[in-house]
Amino acid sequence: MGRPRVLVAVLAACLLLAGCGSGPSQVRAAFLMGDREVTQDQVQQLIDKAVREQPAAQQLAQQHKLDQLGRAIVSQLVVHELVTRAAQREGLTVDDTLVSQTLAQDPLATPVSTTGVDPSQLPGQIAYRVRDHREAITDQVLMRALAQKYFDKMSVTFDYTSVVSDDGGAQPASMREKAFAKAEQMAANPGAAAQVIQADNAAGQQTSVGERVPAVQAPDLAATVVFGVQPGTVIAFQPSTEQAAWIVAVIRQRDLTTPQSVDQATEPTASQLVAVGQRLLQPYVGDAGLKVNPRYGVWDPVAMDVAASAAETTGAVVSVKGSVQP
Repeated sequence: MGRPRVLVAVLAACLLLAGCGSGPSQVRAAFLMGDREVTQDQVQQLIDKAVREQPAAQQLAQQHKLDQLGRAIVSQLVVHELVTRAAQREGLTVDDTLVSQTLAQDPLATPVSTTGVDPSQLPGQIAYRVRDHREAITDQVLMRALAQKYFDKMSVTFDYTSVVSDDGGAQPASMREKAFAKAEQMAANPGAAAQVIQADNAAGQQTSVGERVPAVQAPDLAATVVFGVQPGTVIAFQPSTEQAAWIVAVIRQRDLTTPQSVDQATEPTASQLVAVGQRLLQPYVGDAGLKVNPRYGVWDPVAMDVAASAAETTGAVVSVKGSVQP
Protein backbone atom coordinates (compact mmCIF):
# COMPACT_ATOMS: atom_id res chain seq x y z
CA MET A 1 0.00 0.00 0.00
CA GLY A 2 1.49 3.34 -1.04
CA ARG A 3 2.10 6.09 1.45
CA PRO A 4 0.93 9.65 0.85
CA ARG A 5 3.44 11.69 -1.12
CA VAL A 6 3.44 14.32 1.60
CA LEU A 7 4.85 11.82 4.12
CA VAL A 8 7.70 10.96 1.80
CA ALA A 9 8.41 14.64 1.24
CA VAL A 10 8.42 15.40 4.96
CA LEU A 11 10.68 12.44 5.67
CA ALA A 12 13.06 13.69 3.01
CA ALA A 13 13.02 17.10 4.65
CA CYS A 14 14.01 15.51 7.95
CA LEU A 15 17.25 14.38 6.37
CA LEU A 16 17.95 17.83 5.03
CA LEU A 17 17.21 19.47 8.39
CA ALA A 18 18.95 16.95 10.65
CA GLY A 19 21.88 18.55 12.19
CA CYS A 20 19.92 17.69 14.60
CA GLY A 21 36.38 8.06 28.41
CA SER A 22 39.38 6.40 27.20
CA GLY A 23 40.06 5.67 23.60
CA PRO A 24 39.42 2.40 21.78
CA SER A 25 41.91 -0.32 22.54
CA GLN A 26 42.38 -1.00 18.84
CA VAL A 27 44.37 1.82 17.32
CA ARG A 28 42.75 1.47 13.91
CA ALA A 29 39.21 2.00 15.24
CA ALA A 30 37.28 5.24 14.79
CA PHE A 31 34.93 3.86 17.41
CA LEU A 32 34.04 0.61 19.11
CA MET A 33 30.58 -0.45 20.18
CA GLY A 34 30.47 -3.83 21.82
CA ASP A 35 31.97 -6.22 19.30
CA ARG A 36 31.39 -3.80 16.42
CA GLU A 37 34.30 -1.79 15.07
CA VAL A 38 34.18 1.07 12.57
CA THR A 39 37.69 1.83 11.40
CA GLN A 40 39.46 5.08 10.73
CA ASP A 41 39.97 3.85 7.17
CA GLN A 42 36.20 3.63 6.68
CA VAL A 43 35.77 7.19 7.92
CA GLN A 44 38.66 8.45 5.80
CA GLN A 45 37.19 6.83 2.69
CA LEU A 46 33.99 8.82 3.22
CA ILE A 47 35.97 12.02 3.79
CA ASP A 48 37.92 11.42 0.56
CA LYS A 49 34.68 10.73 -1.30
CA ALA A 50 33.21 13.97 0.03
CA VAL A 51 36.20 16.00 -1.13
CA ARG A 52 35.92 14.43 -4.58
CA GLU A 53 32.17 14.92 -4.97
CA GLN A 54 31.04 17.79 -2.76
CA PRO A 55 32.14 21.40 -3.39
CA ALA A 56 31.18 22.20 0.21
CA ALA A 57 33.67 19.57 1.41
CA GLN A 58 36.34 21.05 -0.85
CA GLN A 59 35.64 24.36 0.83
CA LEU A 60 36.09 22.75 4.26
CA ALA A 61 39.39 21.26 3.06
CA GLN A 62 40.61 24.69 1.96
CA GLN A 63 39.67 26.04 5.38
CA HIS A 64 41.45 23.13 7.14
CA LYS A 65 38.14 22.06 8.70
CA LEU A 66 37.88 18.46 7.53
CA ASP A 67 38.07 17.43 11.19
CA GLN A 68 34.49 18.74 11.47
CA LEU A 69 33.44 16.43 8.64
CA GLY A 70 35.18 13.50 10.31
CA ARG A 71 33.24 14.12 13.53
CA ALA A 72 29.96 14.38 11.62
CA ILE A 73 30.62 11.09 9.83
CA VAL A 74 31.54 9.30 13.06
CA SER A 75 28.46 10.75 14.76
CA GLN A 76 26.13 9.47 12.05
CA LEU A 77 27.77 6.04 11.97
CA VAL A 78 27.42 5.78 15.76
CA VAL A 79 23.72 6.64 15.50
CA HIS A 80 23.37 4.05 12.72
CA GLU A 81 24.78 1.35 15.01
CA LEU A 82 22.54 2.49 17.87
CA VAL A 83 19.35 2.51 15.81
CA THR A 84 20.21 -0.90 14.37
CA ARG A 85 20.52 -2.30 17.90
CA ALA A 86 17.34 -0.56 19.03
CA ALA A 87 15.37 -1.90 16.05
CA GLN A 88 16.45 -5.45 16.86
CA ARG A 89 15.58 -5.11 20.54
CA GLU A 90 12.27 -3.33 19.93
CA GLY A 91 11.20 -5.54 17.04
CA LEU A 92 10.93 -2.61 14.65
CA THR A 93 10.63 -3.37 10.96
CA VAL A 94 11.69 -1.13 8.13
CA ASP A 95 8.89 0.25 5.96
CA ASP A 96 10.55 -0.65 2.67
CA THR A 97 7.87 1.12 0.65
CA LEU A 98 8.50 4.39 2.45
CA VAL A 99 12.27 3.98 2.14
CA SER A 100 12.02 3.20 -1.58
CA GLN A 101 9.67 6.11 -2.26
CA THR A 102 11.94 8.50 -0.42
CA LEU A 103 14.97 7.09 -2.21
CA ALA A 104 13.23 7.51 -5.57
CA GLN A 105 13.12 11.28 -5.07
CA ASP A 106 16.49 11.06 -3.31
CA PRO A 107 16.90 14.26 -1.28
CA LEU A 108 20.59 13.41 -0.85
CA ALA A 109 21.40 13.27 -4.56
CA THR A 110 22.07 16.99 -4.96
CA PRO A 111 25.29 18.51 -3.60
CA VAL A 112 25.14 20.53 -0.41
CA SER A 113 24.44 24.19 -1.00
CA THR A 114 26.47 26.62 1.08
CA THR A 115 24.15 29.52 0.27
CA GLY A 116 22.17 30.67 3.28
CA VAL A 117 23.07 27.57 5.27
CA ASP A 118 24.27 27.64 8.86
CA PRO A 119 27.97 26.68 8.56
CA SER A 120 27.64 24.42 11.61
CA GLN A 121 25.14 22.29 9.66
CA LEU A 122 27.33 21.76 6.60
CA PRO A 123 29.46 18.84 7.89
CA GLY A 124 26.35 16.86 8.80
CA GLN A 125 24.71 17.55 5.45
CA ILE A 126 27.86 16.46 3.61
CA ALA A 127 28.10 13.32 5.74
CA TYR A 128 24.55 12.27 4.83
CA ARG A 129 25.34 12.59 1.14
CA VAL A 130 28.51 10.51 1.13
CA ARG A 131 26.99 7.67 3.14
CA ASP A 132 24.91 4.97 1.51
CA HIS A 133 21.65 6.80 0.85
CA ARG A 134 19.40 3.84 1.55
CA GLU A 135 21.12 3.30 4.89
CA ALA A 136 20.79 6.97 5.84
CA ILE A 137 17.10 7.07 4.94
CA THR A 138 16.45 3.76 6.70
CA ASP A 139 17.97 5.19 9.88
CA GLN A 140 15.51 8.09 9.71
CA VAL A 141 12.55 5.74 9.15
CA LEU A 142 13.55 3.55 12.10
CA MET A 143 14.05 6.50 14.47
CA ARG A 144 10.64 7.80 13.48
CA ALA A 145 9.10 4.36 14.11
CA LEU A 146 10.82 4.14 17.51
CA ALA A 147 9.38 7.50 18.51
CA GLN A 148 5.90 6.55 17.32
CA LYS A 149 6.03 3.45 19.50
CA TYR A 150 6.57 5.45 22.69
CA PHE A 151 5.67 9.09 22.07
CA ASP A 152 2.15 9.07 23.55
CA LYS A 153 3.38 7.16 26.62
CA MET A 154 6.50 9.21 27.42
CA SER A 155 6.74 11.47 30.45
CA VAL A 156 9.45 12.67 32.82
CA THR A 157 9.38 14.22 36.27
CA PHE A 158 12.30 16.36 37.36
CA ASP A 159 13.45 19.07 39.75
CA TYR A 160 15.53 21.90 38.35
CA THR A 161 17.33 25.11 39.00
CA SER A 162 18.76 27.62 36.54
CA VAL A 163 21.95 29.49 35.76
CA VAL A 164 21.04 32.80 34.17
CA SER A 165 24.11 34.88 34.97
CA ASP A 166 27.58 34.65 36.38
CA ASP A 167 29.80 36.76 38.56
CA GLY A 168 31.61 38.21 35.59
CA GLY A 169 28.76 39.57 33.51
CA ALA A 170 27.04 36.55 31.94
CA GLN A 171 29.91 35.33 29.81
CA PRO A 172 28.72 32.12 28.07
CA ALA A 173 31.88 30.14 28.88
CA SER A 174 31.78 30.96 32.58
CA MET A 175 28.04 30.26 32.70
CA ARG A 176 28.76 26.82 31.25
CA GLU A 177 31.38 26.24 33.93
CA LYS A 178 28.94 27.36 36.62
CA ALA A 179 26.22 25.02 35.30
CA PHE A 180 28.65 22.09 35.17
CA ALA A 181 29.85 22.80 38.71
CA LYS A 182 26.27 22.99 39.96
CA ALA A 183 25.51 19.64 38.26
CA GLU A 184 28.43 18.01 40.10
CA GLN A 185 27.24 19.58 43.35
CA MET A 186 23.69 18.29 42.83
CA ALA A 187 25.00 14.79 42.07
CA ALA A 188 27.17 14.57 45.19
CA ASN A 189 24.61 12.45 47.05
CA PRO A 190 20.87 11.60 46.83
CA GLY A 191 19.88 14.61 48.92
CA ALA A 192 22.22 17.19 47.40
CA ALA A 193 19.97 18.28 44.55
CA ALA A 194 17.11 19.19 46.88
CA GLN A 195 19.48 21.25 49.03
CA VAL A 196 20.91 23.12 46.05
CA ILE A 197 17.49 23.84 44.58
CA GLN A 198 16.14 25.01 47.95
CA ALA A 199 19.08 27.41 48.36
CA ASP A 200 18.74 28.70 44.79
CA ASN A 201 15.01 29.25 45.28
CA ALA A 202 15.69 31.25 48.43
CA ALA A 203 18.19 33.32 46.45
CA GLY A 204 15.58 34.17 43.82
CA GLN A 205 16.71 31.78 41.09
CA GLN A 206 14.16 30.16 38.79
CA THR A 207 13.55 26.68 40.19
CA SER A 208 10.88 24.01 40.21
CA VAL A 209 10.28 20.76 42.07
CA GLY A 210 8.18 17.88 40.75
CA GLU A 211 7.95 19.29 37.23
CA ARG A 212 6.13 16.62 35.19
CA VAL A 213 6.10 16.87 31.41
CA PRO A 214 4.39 14.43 29.02
CA ALA A 215 6.00 14.26 25.58
CA VAL A 216 2.64 14.92 23.92
CA GLN A 217 2.67 18.39 25.46
CA ALA A 218 6.25 19.22 24.52
CA PRO A 219 7.61 17.39 21.45
CA ASP A 220 10.70 19.61 21.29
CA LEU A 221 11.58 18.95 24.93
CA ALA A 222 11.04 15.23 24.33
CA ALA A 223 13.96 15.33 21.91
CA THR A 224 16.33 16.71 24.56
CA VAL A 225 18.49 15.07 27.18
CA VAL A 226 15.66 15.59 29.72
CA PHE A 227 13.92 12.55 28.22
CA GLY A 228 17.07 10.57 27.46
CA VAL A 229 18.51 9.69 30.88
CA GLN A 230 17.45 7.44 33.71
CA PRO A 231 16.12 8.62 37.10
CA GLY A 232 18.93 9.45 39.49
CA THR A 233 20.79 11.46 36.87
CA VAL A 234 21.67 15.15 36.92
CA ILE A 235 21.83 17.00 33.63
CA ALA A 236 23.04 20.46 32.66
CA PHE A 237 22.08 21.86 29.28
CA GLN A 238 21.21 25.03 27.43
CA PRO A 239 17.60 24.82 26.19
CA SER A 240 18.23 27.41 23.49
CA THR A 241 21.47 28.63 21.96
CA GLU A 242 19.73 31.94 21.42
CA GLN A 243 19.51 32.47 25.18
CA ALA A 244 22.37 32.27 27.64
CA ALA A 245 20.38 30.50 30.38
CA TRP A 246 21.28 26.98 31.48
CA ILE A 247 19.05 24.43 33.20
CA VAL A 248 20.46 22.01 35.78
CA ALA A 249 17.99 19.26 36.64
CA VAL A 250 17.77 15.96 38.45
CA ILE A 251 15.52 13.39 36.80
CA ARG A 252 13.16 11.81 39.34
CA GLN A 253 10.94 9.62 37.12
CA ARG A 254 10.99 8.49 33.50
CA ASP A 255 7.94 6.66 32.17
CA LEU A 256 7.63 5.09 28.72
CA THR A 257 4.67 2.80 29.42
CA THR A 258 1.70 4.88 30.63
CA PRO A 259 -0.58 6.46 28.00
CA GLN A 260 -0.68 10.17 28.71
CA SER A 261 -4.08 11.84 29.03
CA VAL A 262 -3.72 15.62 28.78
CA ASP A 263 -6.03 18.53 28.09
CA GLN A 264 -3.91 19.83 25.22
CA ALA A 265 -1.62 17.69 23.11
CA THR A 266 0.69 18.83 20.33
CA GLU A 267 0.86 16.70 17.21
CA PRO A 268 4.56 16.15 16.50
CA THR A 269 5.98 16.81 13.06
CA ALA A 270 7.89 14.10 11.23
CA SER A 271 11.19 15.85 11.98
CA GLN A 272 10.30 16.07 15.68
CA LEU A 273 9.55 12.34 15.73
CA VAL A 274 12.92 11.57 14.17
CA ALA A 275 14.60 13.73 16.83
CA VAL A 276 12.64 12.02 19.62
CA GLY A 277 13.57 8.64 18.17
CA GLN A 278 17.24 9.59 18.20
CA ARG A 279 16.93 10.69 21.83
CA LEU A 280 15.42 7.31 22.72
CA LEU A 281 18.70 5.78 21.56
CA GLN A 282 20.61 7.45 24.39
CA PRO A 283 20.38 4.54 26.89
CA TYR A 284 21.87 2.24 24.25
CA VAL A 285 25.13 4.21 24.31
CA GLY A 286 26.00 3.03 27.80
CA ASP A 287 24.65 -0.45 27.23
CA ALA A 288 26.81 -0.87 24.14
CA GLY A 289 29.97 0.51 25.76
CA LEU A 290 30.66 3.12 23.09
CA LYS A 291 34.32 4.19 22.83
CA VAL A 292 35.24 6.97 20.41
CA ASN A 293 38.83 7.39 19.26
CA PRO A 294 40.17 10.67 20.75
CA ARG A 295 41.38 11.56 17.26
CA TYR A 296 37.77 12.53 16.50
CA GLY A 297 36.81 13.82 19.94
CA VAL A 298 34.45 12.64 22.67
CA TRP A 299 30.84 11.51 22.71
CA ASP A 300 28.50 14.29 23.78
CA PRO A 301 25.43 12.68 25.39
CA VAL A 302 23.50 15.95 25.42
CA ALA A 303 23.88 16.59 21.68
CA MET A 304 24.00 12.86 20.83
CA ASP A 305 27.02 13.40 18.61
CA VAL A 306 30.80 13.72 18.74
CA ALA A 307 32.27 16.92 20.18
CA ALA A 308 35.81 18.04 19.45
CA SER A 309 36.77 17.80 23.14
CA ALA A 310 35.28 17.53 26.60
CA ALA A 311 35.54 21.32 26.83
CA GLU A 312 33.24 21.68 23.81
CA THR A 313 30.36 19.40 24.78
CA THR A 314 26.93 21.01 24.90
CA GLY A 315 26.10 19.87 28.43
CA ALA A 316 26.73 17.42 31.23
CA VAL A 317 25.22 14.12 32.35
CA VAL A 318 26.18 13.01 35.87
CA SER A 319 24.88 10.03 37.84
CA VAL A 320 23.88 10.86 41.39
CA LYS A 321 26.36 9.21 43.74
CA GLY A 322 24.72 6.61 45.94
CA SER A 323 21.51 6.44 43.88
CA VAL A 324 20.16 3.18 42.50
CA GLN A 325 19.41 3.50 38.80
CA PRO A 326 16.93 1.19 37.07
